[in-house]
Amino acid sequence: MFKRHREQHHLESVGWLRAAVLGANDGIVSTSSLILGVAASHATHSSILVAGVAGLVAGAMSMATGEYISVQSQADTEQAALETERIELHDNPAAEHHELTGIYMARGLDAALAKQVAAKLMAHDALGAHARDELGITETMSAKPLQAAFASALSFSIGALLPLLAAMLTPSKSLIPVVVVASLVSLAVLGGLAAKAGGADLRQGILRVTFWSAVSMAVAAAIGAMLGTAV
Repeated sequence: MFKRHREQHHLESVGWLRAAVLGANDGIVSTSSLILGVAASHATHSSILVAGVAGLVAGAMSMATGEYISVQSQADTEQAALETERIELHDNPAAEHHELTGIYMARGLDAALAKQVAAKLMAHDALGAHARDELGITETMSAKPLQAAFASALSFSIGALLPLLAAMLTPSKSLIPVVVVASLVSLAVLGGLAAKAGGADLRQGILRVTFWSAVSMAVAAAIGAMLGTAV
């Protein structure tokens, strides 16, 4: 009996996965580094928490703004390319048909079949065919600025809450080791989930995230210790 072949790919999740992982990772690393730097300077517990909350709010807004600007620029570029393609299809459809035929021939179709496929697709949706096969623009991969901005801000805030909660629930004398452990464990879990969702190597994803995050936190704590003043 014929069994349907099902393949598992991870490309559809690349866009949201990148924004979510970047935001959460940045939230954990930047907020924990800020908390550790302030704590290492012998600041009071309340000052540490104020710094952590300020870092969360500022970081979330910065992530949202940066992501929105970046993705909106991509969206503007895509729209400009589509408008150019729309004009070319109107002014010289024969040349555009020839161009699409050449694309399909380069992918392995013989000339006659490539010409037939190009004609059929252009008759159905000429702009869509050229957007997809010439420009590489598809509905699932097209830029969505507001969605990307919201996802980045939300994921950053969730990530930043982890070290902030650890600092809130921990007395000053044990705050630094608790924040370090809580942050690294959270980062290891995040790196593992991201690697699994993206189909990458699990161990490599965990090691990469935790190592560089530990370096960032260590540098921040060292600077705080050197520049801080004892209360």
